[in-house]
Order: sequence, then C-alpha cells, then structure tokens
Amino acid sequence: MKPFSYHCATDAGDALSHLSGSSAAAFLAGGTNLVDLMKEDVMSPAEVVDISRLPLGGITVTDEGGLRLGALETNAATARHPEVVSRYPLLAKAILAGASPQLRNRATNGGNLLQRTRCPYFYDVQLPCNKRLPGSGCPAREGYNRNHAILGTSEHCIATHPSDMCVALSALDAVVVLEGAGSSRSIPITGFHRLPEDEPHRDTDIRADELITAIELPSKGFPENYQYLKIRDRSSYAFALVSVAAAIEIEDGMIADARIALGGVAHKPWRKEEAEALLVGGPPSALAFDKAATALLGGAEARTFNAFKIPLARAAITRALADACHLMTK
Repeated sequence: MKPFSYHCATDAGDALSHLSGSSAAAFLAGGTNLVDLMKEDVMSPAEVVDISRLPLGGITVTDEGGLRLGALETNAATARHPEVVSRYPLLAKAILAGASPQLRNRATNGGNLLQRTRCPYFYDVQLPCNKRLPGSGCPAREGYNRNHAILGTSEHCIATHPSDMCVALSALDAVVVLEGAGSSRSIPITGFHRLPEDEPHRDTDIRADELITAIELPSKGFPENYQYLKIRDRSSYAFALVSVAAAIEIEDGMIADARIALGGVAHKPWRKEEAEALLVGGPPSALAFDKAATALLGGAEARTFNAFKIPLARAAITRALADACHLMTK
C-alpha cells in the first residue's frame, strides 16, 4: 500500500472541502471495499478523508410516508430495522444475501452504492483494464469471462455491478440524496449507476465533489408480493452469477404494478420498463412471466464462457416472479 495522508472530517462541509478539486482524495466510511483496493494498489489516494463520524446514520420515516436510510447506517442495521423488515422485505432479503455478517456489520449504505466491480482483470494491476486505466484495453472480452456481463456491455468493458442491495433499491425506485459544495440534489437510483459505454472508469454519475448523505425509499414497498433470488457458485459469501429482485402488486387477481431488476448481468442493476409493462393488467401466469423474461433479456450477448447466464437468467426471472406471486413452480 502506498503512503497517504489521513483526515478525520468534522462535518460534511469539512469533508467536501478536502475532496473538492482533488482527484487524489477518497472518502472512507466502512472501508470494506476501499481498503481492499488500496492494498491491491488498484486505488492509491493521496489523502483519505474519514467520514465515519459524521451524523449521517439512522433510518427515519419521511414526510411522504417513505423511508430515509442514512448513508452511514450499516447494512446489518438496515436489514434488521423494523420498518425495513415490515415494509420493504425485498430490501432486507437482498442485503442479507450479500457479503458476510462481519462485512455487513461494517459496510455502510452509501458505500454499498459505490463499491467497485469484482472483475479479476480490474483487480490485477499487472493487466490492462479500461476501468482502472482508460485506454489500456479490456482483456476480459476475449479472456476468462464466466462472471461477466451479458447486457449493456461496450467494446471498452464487460464488467458487472457487484451489489445485491442496489438491485433491490432499483426495483423499489429508490432515490440517492447527494450533497455538494453549496448545493444538494437527488438522483433516481436507476440513473445513478452507469453503463460502461466509452467511459468504463465511471461507475456512477456522482460528481467528484459530492457526498452521498441518504437513500430515500418511496412509500410503496411491495411487502406482500416480492422475491430476491440470487444464483451463485456457493451458498454464502459469493457474488451473484444472476440475481433477480421482483416486486409485484396484485389487485383482484390481476397484476397492478410490477418491478423486475437483475444483478450479475450488467454494469448496473438492469431494468426495462417495457418488460414490466407486459405483466401489468393481466393475471400472474407462467406465460406472462416468460414474455417478461424475453423482453428483459432482449439484446443479451454471450461470450466464450458466460453463455450459460442467458438461460440461467431466464429461469431465475420466471422463478422469482412465480415466487413473488405465490404461484407453485416445478
């Protein structure tokens, strides 16, 4: 690990003043990803700004009836909070599917949104990687790409987004609250993370001088009909090959609202409104789920070692939707 200076921020303004105008500074909260990246020399900030003592924790009900998740609240505390468990069980289940209990006790909500891909070419500093060093190439395209993306890729990057929590937040239409120097703004989480396009080094649309202060959930949490299904190589402490967050609202036996988000298949949690619209207005059925899966996976592109992900994702989508609607599956 390369030497760096350390500053413990006293408030948000102090933290932002150290970050503003400096691409060589990085915020430290739980540190579950940043410290690993520094140890591997993937990231080498000249200054680490510790924000862990800022008053950005807590979970509160918003005036609109939704829920505000503090950026520095831990993943573990969020998953077991009574309001999350009773009103947003999809989110609780997704968080508990990620990492280990030890990591969830340390990892923060804001940090979860900013964690970097686990692409092995990104972590190996002896190899080229457009995400780590723009313009150097993407050996994953022709290399061992079993865990890589099948949707939304570019010629510059085929890495996947690693978070489970963000997949559920995407299905729930969460909003990310940001504070910058002298201003604040909110971004729908569906627009917070980016596809790689020709700038794979940019994972999100957060600006260099901004700090995540909270994540807000709308009042609708789909507590009756939901499922988070994660397919992985082992039963715990593994990233998703494919994951599905399904949230359904059923009225008088018909689907009134539907959300489907995928993880492990793209550079960001993957949603398509046209796929969800195919479900609305009809009864839950295997045929309807299959049509939605076909639409959601439209344009999927397999590479040498990840072709299995396309049928796996199709099966996971239909299974998650059936589970969410409490339909029996074979």
